[in-house]
Amino acid sequence: MEQGQYLCEHYRFAADQRLKVFNFFVVLTMFVEGGIFTAVEKNFHPLILALLGGFVVILVTVFWLMDIRSRQLLKLAVPALKKLEQGFPEEARIFSNDSVRRGDVARYTFAFRVLLIGQLIFGLGVAVYGLHQWYITP
Repeated sequence: MEQGQYLCEHYRFAADQRLKVFNFFVVLTMFVEGGIFTAVEKNFHPLILALLGGFVVILVTVFWLMDIRSRQLLKLAVPALKKLEQGFPEEARIFSNDSVRRGDVARYTFAFRVLLIGQLIFGLGVAVYGLHQWYITP
């Protein structure tokens, strides 16, 4: 296998895995949050809410760690890909041009973090609310 092909395959695999993990996170949290809203609607015991909120917090933590690892794997290939691109015309240097032109907001990492932080706040809020209701309920 040629070095360029190896680097591209590594990058493609890591990027694909990162998006799959993110998609799985979104689907999984939708189910858990559906359970939270059902628990509220059906007046389940407040401890159930606390446990579901805690589960959301655990999911966010696990998926955040997985995203950190995915980003590390992607970054491993970038320096070598930039070096490989030096033989290409300027307009074909995707990695070199991206590192110069990209903004801080229009990035997958920013979008992932916004969603993860939102879910973390939601999960913590549900857990605290459930514990508070459990504590004050006679």
